[in-house]
Amino acid sequence: MIGRDRPLLESPVPLKWLSPLVRPAPDSAAADHRRRGQSAWSDYIHLLWTSWVFLTPLFGGGYTARWGVLTLISYPTFLFLYARTMLSPRHHAPRYALAMVALSLVLVPWYPSGISYFVFGCVMLRVCRSGSTWRYVLQLLLLNAVYVSTAYLSGWAWQNLVWIPFMSVVIGLISNTESLNRDRDAQLQLSQDEVRRLAATAERERIGRDLHDLLGHTLSLITLKLELSRKLYDRGDARARLEMGEAEDIARQALAEVRSAVTGFRSSDLAGELASARLLLECQQVHLAYQPPPPMPLETERALALVLREAVTNIARHARAGTAQVDFERVGNTLRMQVCDNGRGGVTREGNGLAGMRERIVALQGTMQISTTPQGGTCIAASVPMPVTPKGTDRVPAPFHPTSSREAS
Repeated sequence: MIGRDRPLLESPVPLKWLSPLVRPAPDSAAADHRRRGQSAWSDYIHLLWTSWVFLTPLFGGGYTARWGVLTLISYPTFLFLYARTMLSPRHHAPRYALAMVALSLVLVPWYPSGISYFVFGCVMLRVCRSGSTWRYVLQLLLLNAVYVSTAYLSGWAWQNLVWIPFMSVVIGLISNTESLNRDRDAQLQLSQDEVRRLAATAERERIGRDLHDLLGHTLSLITLKLELSRKLYDRGDARARLEMGEAEDIARQALAEVRSAVTGFRSSDLAGELASARLLLECQQVHLAYQPPPPMPLETERALALVLREAVTNIARHARAGTAQVDFERVGNTLRMQVCDNGRGGVTREGNGLAGMRERIVALQGTMQISTTPQGGTCIAASVPMPVTPKGTDRVPAPFHPTSSREAS
């Protein structure tokens, strides 16, 4: 029985040393990819390029016993180094990338398939660490110079001495550009989140001040009126009824003011999104001009706010614009929001972002158009139906919900 119970009480020994090896460090490249919502397999899909390790003998040398032995030794070593590059902390990962390069240099005289290890080492040196582009380019050129020199001393053909550094430098520069774009997108997302957090904090503070100013004096006055009416009632004074009526009128007036204020709070979503958009684009050296949004129903405002957010994000990421403009126009029963920029334009197909914008507008029985401005930029126009407001009012009234008898009292 003891022998049978032992596996239940003790964890298997291999898990104790294997778990730290496969767990990504908090600041590793793999952990960074997880935070961006990428799949766990996306880090290893690039290993398909290692198929060249097994195809290289077809172009010279053939599949010999020496190639088989070196592959059995070097390929598992390469996989281990690749995994450690992705899972290790940022300040440790470059040493594993350089170990890939060193592995390929050791194998140069006998193993041409090691070219793949060298290319992976050059690329992973940039993937696992952020830094200056010029610094990475200098490292790339230095590593290629060492590799070409080693291959030349090993008697490689001059054709290989030309295309190998060319291929590794080109792939390395492509990886560098992709890394820069990922870093830029991450910074953009952080700036958007920070701007929205500050806007939400400012909005909560404003709501607190408005409610205090709106209800503080009114509730104090109602309290005084009710205390006075109670005293008058105790004395049998007929004025008690008059004071209670005045307190009721004050309460009704306060209720109307609260409803009006709530409508104003709802309209702050789009106004806050406009302020957030201006701060975001100013960080990208894009000047945004806009006019205050008109009053509108809550559902319409939320949809337009999301459309505005997506449009501004596209301007910041892709438009290369210098200025942008947001206009609101109401014609009859239609409200039109237009977001234009003076960027490079050329929007020929809709991605997920634009498709989502169109779905939100269509859900409100509206329409959305994307066009190119005469100056070459992009203009997104969203039109949604709007109810007709009574003459003399400046807000769309909030829908009335009947209250229960207990709430009314």
